[in-house]
Amino acid sequence: MTTPDCIQQTTENRLLFYHSNIEQLKQHSRQLKQKNRLFIAGEIITFLAFIGGVVLITVTSHTNLWLCTAITSLLAYIIIRKYDVRNSHKIDRLKHLLMAYQSEVAYLQGDFAAFDNGDELTDHHHAFAIDLDIFGESSLFHRINRCVSKGGRIQLACHLTELPAERNEQKRHIEQQREAIDELAEKAQWRMRFLSEGKAVAGGIDTVRILQALQEAKQVRVPQFAAHFIPFSLACLSVVGFFIVLTLSIFTSLSANIPIWWGILQFFGVFFITAKSLRLISKTVDKLHPQLKAYIRILRLVVEENFHAQRNIEKQENLKSAIASFNILENILDSLDRRGNVLGLMLTDAMFLSDFFLVRKYLLWQRLYMEKIAEWVEDISEMDARVSMATFCYNHPEAQEAEIVDDKENLCYKANGLYHPFLGRQAVKNDFEIRNHHYYIVTGANMAGKSTFLRSVGVNYVLAMCGMCVFADKLKVSCFHLFSSMRTSDDLTHGISYFNAELLRLEQLIRFCKERRNTLIILDEILKGTNSLDKLNGSRLFLETVSRLPVSGIIATHDLELSKMEDRSDGRFVNYCFEIELGANVTYTYKIEKGIARNQNATFLLKKLLQSV
Repeated sequence: MTTPDCIQQTTENRLLFYHSNIEQLKQHSRQLKQKNRLFIAGEIITFLAFIGGVVLITVTSHTNLWLCTAITSLLAYIIIRKYDVRNSHKIDRLKHLLMAYQSEVAYLQGDFAAFDNGDELTDHHHAFAIDLDIFGESSLFHRINRCVSKGGRIQLACHLTELPAERNEQKRHIEQQREAIDELAEKAQWRMRFLSEGKAVAGGIDTVRILQALQEAKQVRVPQFAAHFIPFSLACLSVVGFFIVLTLSIFTSLSANIPIWWGILQFFGVFFITAKSLRLISKTVDKLHPQLKAYIRILRLVVEENFHAQRNIEKQENLKSAIASFNILENILDSLDRRGNVLGLMLTDAMFLSDFFLVRKYLLWQRLYMEKIAEWVEDISEMDARVSMATFCYNHPEAQEAEIVDDKENLCYKANGLYHPFLGRQAVKNDFEIRNHHYYIVTGANMAGKSTFLRSVGVNYVLAMCGMCVFADKLKVSCFHLFSSMRTSDDLTHGISYFNAELLRLEQLIRFCKERRNTLIILDEILKGTNSLDKLNGSRLFLETVSRLPVSGIIATHDLELSKMEDRSDGRFVNYCFEIELGANVTYTYKIEKGIARNQNATFLLKKLLQSV
């Protein structure tokens, strides 16, 4: 069993790892910034030397000397400038990596502000997402999510809301997913480089927009003849012919007008044929250039890493051909950017028919790769989601792996030292077992821990089904369906009262259970929106009816009378409680035990409140 001291020590080890890397990155960044200042000084000196050389050529008789000086200075400036740009890119990457490490330090200190909480992904009709705090501020998604792409966020949300039982997946699938997550959790440095790429693009990489833009670009009317062999051959011959006549005009008596007119005809011919199509393509995808660059860096990280887990290897193999595709696309976008230089465009089209070959490259890319883009994006999104889940597991070394039972017919849930992941070291651990087709009626005073315990059962099951670590000393579960009703609310906009909302939720529960075998239902106070007697009778009727279905359940209630269902002859209803102790103050143990709660605290607390009146 993990002791509090061990938990403290392992958390400190994670903080030490992050702080150590932060200091190294800061030191490296300072060194690069020092280099940057030297490069700037070098650029100024060489540029002034170039200007000086050009001036001195015109005012002195040592023309050759100053010409060599000017040329040498210009070349030196270009080289220094190249290294300066490269150094600046390194500084930017270090800055983003530093931000990624600092975000993890903040997370371990209870600050999740750097991460998206997925609030807009909330579905109020989902089987359990609202009740188990899957989305929203300080939610499970908020704590796990590190996704650098919108596609990754969607994949992560699917993992947290679509349990394997819904997809008819069993033990092997979960174990393979866990193996993949565990492998990524061990690759701490690699994961942080992966996460840092998301910091380079404001708002993350919009995979949905990328797919839309590429689909729109696919609809642009592009001259199809450019992809055929004969036009390609003629274009190559035309370029070769231009340089032949250009050479002859320089070294023979051939008129210079011939290459000039040849180049003019080439420019206008290719420009009028391709300009509109290239302008539309550029308009569609040009804004995605920075995102695609980040996407390609992520692709390289995945493809170049050494994986052993089967699921990670599968994704890696699928993405190897994607690297070539995205590199070509990046090259196309770079070429589209260069078309903004009008003088350069005129020269390259006149001499090399560059727009023709650019259209040809785009057409060939479209034919070879366009149909596979959606599949590759999905693969990257899945790896993105896994990195988030692996980072969560790495940050919680106190958590354990769940044991998955391969049993399609019976529901299994056996926990030792179970607690809620949001509570950390303040959590009180509990042992609990859910047997197939049994119902556990949990009574207790207000604030005694009933609702938190129910959520602990549900949240840890979701984590186990995702292949992530669970917050228990030991957890043994099978694959089953899950439905909860704990946070029903009214909807005045549509004229739905609280009681009516409860009925609608219970109706949804019944439909859900009738369509699925092996379901665990988690209920907190059935029919809260009616009077005590009606509530008791309705709750008893509901449980008696649902117990005929292949369902198990945990039901928290204040109705001690409901506990009498344990006396039924079938023995399927079992009483548990969270007891409190009343003295000068209320003492909460937060420990679940068999039996019926004896003490209540509402009147006790209200009397203390009213003493001041």
